[in-house]
Amino acid sequence: MSAEGMEYGAGDITVLEGREAVRKRPGMYVGSTRQRGLHHLVSEVVGRAVNEVLAGRAGSVDVTLLSDGGVRVADDGAGDGESHGAELEAELTSFGVGSGFSDRRTAVVGAFSVGLFVVNALSSRLTAEGTRWAKEYERGVEADPTAIAGAARGNGTTMSFWPDAEIFETTWCSFALLAERLRQLAFLNRGLTISLTDERPADGVRAVLFRFPDGIRDFVAALDAEAGGTTDLDVIGFEREDPRMAGTMEVALRWSDSPAPIRGFVNSIATREGSTHVDGFRAGVTAAVTAYARERAGAVAPDLDACADRIVEGLTAVVSVKLDQPELLGATRQLLGNAAVRICVEEAVREHLRDWFAAHPEQAARIVDDHVTRAARRD
Repeated sequence: MSAEGMEYGAGDITVLEGREAVRKRPGMYVGSTRQRGLHHLVSEVVGRAVNEVLAGRAGSVDVTLLSDGGVRVADDGAGDGESHGAELEAELTSFGVGSGFSDRRTAVVGAFSVGLFVVNALSSRLTAEGTRWAKEYERGVEADPTAIAGAARGNGTTMSFWPDAEIFETTWCSFALLAERLRQLAFLNRGLTISLTDERPADGVRAVLFRFPDGIRDFVAALDAEAGGTTDLDVIGFEREDPRMAGTMEVALRWSDSPAPIRGFVNSIATREGSTHVDGFRAGVTAAVTAYARERAGAVAPDLDACADRIVEGLTAVVSVKLDQPELLGATRQLLGNAAVRICVEEAVREHLRDWFAAHPEQAARIVDDHVTRAARRD
């Protein structure tokens, strides 16, 4: 091709903005036009409702997979007043409004947190209802700007949307995958009640409800049971706020004969290996157990150092931090990079386990015998 044939100017450039840009490149916003992207739409709407609960404005969230392929998400908050309706309308019609997280009290349910604007743009139809207002949109455009009606479901806010079949390869949500994510949210946010109902099966409606009074302690017990663990050791857990990391931590762990992998979360987002809070947890556990073993048995440093990795191998654990300003790294934003978090979590775990060992000498002795002394002898 000649240089002359390659010439172009500003007039040859097409700039896509707003809903047009989202509909043209949906994968940039929800990751996929397959089921993964479909579930991300659900996550964005569920996230708004969950954050109403975490902010104290609601107590429960109900998610329903409708028989006609739609998804309905309702909370039991106030949902009334012109200001509430105006705020939700802004989120539905303005890119970036309401997306992301504002502080530690905000749970990020989806992997990208792009906001309700993207859900609206990628839905063939979307309705939002409060106690004294209602809005309806078609592919992101308001269907009837003059329509105002009372909500049909009493108090709270209800959003229903139908993923656009022109965009997505499938509009069929997986009940099992959504149930697992909602269950996880209930574990990570103690006090949250969240249900999932599926009206699609021909043999009848199926439904599950999740609420876990002990939060991630219940999470660890469930993970241990699912892995086939049979230990009678207690689940050890604690919470702590630390201004040095501008946030809170919640940690639960148990030594088991069939441990599950250590799970890490930041603001309800699952993190991957190498994140600072999990690294701090590992270091804190190792320091606490080896210190107790030395005090109890007089074990020499080389013996303990050689089997340090074995100490955490036998653990089922969940480490959840909620931060005002998490530094999420990597393309999928699943690696926590805050250096202060590692220091704070390590220190808190070490101190809590030290005190727990002192208060529970019989269980502490079993842990040392099973996960330190025998490992040192094998090495």
